[in-house]
Amino acid sequence: METVLSGIRPTGHLHIGNYFGAVKNFLKLQENFNSYFFIADFHSLTTHPTPKDLHANVKNVLAEYLACGLEPEKATLYIQSDVPEIPEMYLLLNMNAYIGELERTTTFKDKIRKQPDNVNAGLLTYPVLMATDILIHRANKVPVGKDQEQNLEMARKFAKRFNHMYNVDLFPEPEAFNFGKQLVKIPGLDGSGKMGKSEGNAVYLIDEPKIIEKKVMKAVTDSGPTKKNQEKPEAIQNLFTILKVVSDEDTYKFFDEKYNNCEIRYGDFKKQLAKDIINFTSPLREKILEISSNNDYLHKVVTLGAEKARESASKTLAEVRKHIGFKRF
Repeated sequence: METVLSGIRPTGHLHIGNYFGAVKNFLKLQENFNSYFFIADFHSLTTHPTPKDLHANVKNVLAEYLACGLEPEKATLYIQSDVPEIPEMYLLLNMNAYIGELERTTTFKDKIRKQPDNVNAGLLTYPVLMATDILIHRANKVPVGKDQEQNLEMARKFAKRFNHMYNVDLFPEPEAFNFGKQLVKIPGLDGSGKMGKSEGNAVYLIDEPKIIEKKVMKAVTDSGPTKKNQEKPEAIQNLFTILKVVSDEDTYKFFDEKYNNCEIRYGDFKKQLAKDIINFTSPLREKILEISSNNDYLHKVVTLGAEKARESASKTLAEVRKHIGFKRF
């Protein structure tokens, strides 16, 4: 069975766009692959070296992914910093990474433009740490977005370089896992673009019903259609896209027909959309709160995850040390 690895950033809460996009696909991965999911708390320090409450951020994202259906018994779900083999292998791979190639990466150049006062060594060697996460489990496939494709290419380069330098066949060259049409993109409430944390256009799984109602009622609309069956402008189509994933088919058809017949009342439409989002998120919100308050269960989950991750990582690290030439007297 092929091994798939994916990182989870401990920043902010999950929104419904995350749920219908990455989370649902993660649930498919855990059923069909040897899956590793890790909370990337080391990575988060490259852009936020002094987080206000890193532990709380990790706890939030852990509870939310568990509530959404990730199962510790099926997949390996762990916290990056719980696996001490990772920083050691990161150090060893850094010895075979060249400063010129790291400085040329698009992500590094983008970051130093955005945060010129925080150009740390971790930012420069981010691709090496990402490669370590992948190679330490000898993963075959990695789901990555467009912004991480070059870093995945770097991981392939480091794998190939190590194999060549030490004349071994230790690391597979990881490939991008493409969800294709399975990856659903949920738009935001601001009339354009996808739903996102930084855009301020998201409905979070943890949001209370009153907050959801307020957000949806403020969503961008227009003055309404002027002729039958006209194409929906982007802002309106976005709301219909959200309605389609949270409502039943009859509800969607009802409002679609109202729009096509120039009879739609956006106030009624938004009230229904808010109601259906609340109906969808409420069970998840209750489960998130229940898991968040159960510290014993969370401890059990991360302990199991660390044990499983370390079992895999220690085998790889032992091979790396042997090939480099580290031996005990």
